[in-house]
Amino acid sequence: MDFLDHIYLDNSIRSYCIVAGSILLMLILKRYLSRYIASLLFRLTRRIWNSAEKKSFVELLAAPLKWFLLILITVIAIDKLNFPTAWEYRIYGHSTNEIISRLGIGIIIVSFTWLLLRMTDFIAMVLEEKAARTDEKSKDQLIVFFRDFLKVIITLVSLLLLIKACFNQHIGNILTSLSIVGAVVALAAKESLENLIASFIIFFDKPFATGDVLKVNAVTGTVERIGLRSTRIRTADKTLVTVPNKQMVDSVVDNWSMRTQRRAEIKLELSPNTPVNTATGFMTAIKKILGSAAEGISGSSVHFTELNKSGITISIEYFTQPITIEEFNSLKEEMNIALKTAMEENNISMAAAVNSVTIINDNKEG
Repeated sequence: MDFLDHIYLDNSIRSYCIVAGSILLMLILKRYLSRYIASLLFRLTRRIWNSAEKKSFVELLAAPLKWFLLILITVIAIDKLNFPTAWEYRIYGHSTNEIISRLGIGIIIVSFTWLLLRMTDFIAMVLEEKAARTDEKSKDQLIVFFRDFLKVIITLVSLLLLIKACFNQHIGNILTSLSIVGAVVALAAKESLENLIASFIIFFDKPFATGDVLKVNAVTGTVERIGLRSTRIRTADKTLVTVPNKQMVDSVVDNWSMRTQRRAEIKLELSPNTPVNTATGFMTAIKKILGSAAEGISGSSVHFTELNKSGITISIEYFTQPITIEEFNSLKEEMNIALKTAMEENNISMAAAVNSVTIINDNKEG
């Protein structure tokens, strides 16, 4: 066994074998160990969210967890070895031993950050499934928004820890420097910050949600996503329009999905020669047509609104439930055909367009 006690690069062969065996054992068991730990974590998670699925939880955490365990065991095992004096160099005032040690800590932080991001995805997935069982569409987008926001926070904290661990910088000094730099950046990125604040206003005030049909300025379409900076709207032409959140807050937003009814208005201009009895009989026929469509029409009115030299104006107005635009157009088509049929049955003539030019000559003789 003298061979195992032989010293090579300031460490015995026995030490190398122990470190290599530990790493090899972890490589073999990482798959099973990571799934076992994930199952234990799932039991704790299940106490909070009963609807959580074990398969989804394990699939999300297995990959980052096994790499985190492998990196952690590898770094700890290698740290037990003495750093070879033959490899001692100084690079920009730092020894290679110090650089490698800090690099190992940095790799652990990165792998742990990956694990936290995956856990954030799982929590968001569970909350999305619970929100899908409710009728509030705003909760879906709110979960996505805070998931992304939380990921940004985790990433920023990880970067600060990396700077502290790898470059030995005091976090307090970094935050002080960042506050000064942040003030400069805030002035330079004023619009981006305004859009970020506007996104919080949208989520808490809830003027609209994902899936709503909006009209804002000259843009009309369906909201596909509400992000940290902008809102994406799919138009009727199937184009994707990106509107800054500040504009969504400051502009007048017409939320068509929040309407309680749809309204249709028709104005019929009859010939001025139409007898009163014919006009009133025609109005009675219109009321019967609107009444026969009671399932589609929730309210209606027919009035003799105008009488002038151009003709008689009959105003028709009816309301429907907040049905889709396709259903609304089909109902309008049905009503228009029925009105045209009633006009033919009652011998109703429309007012003719009058285009006349009158010439007045004021020149007098003498």
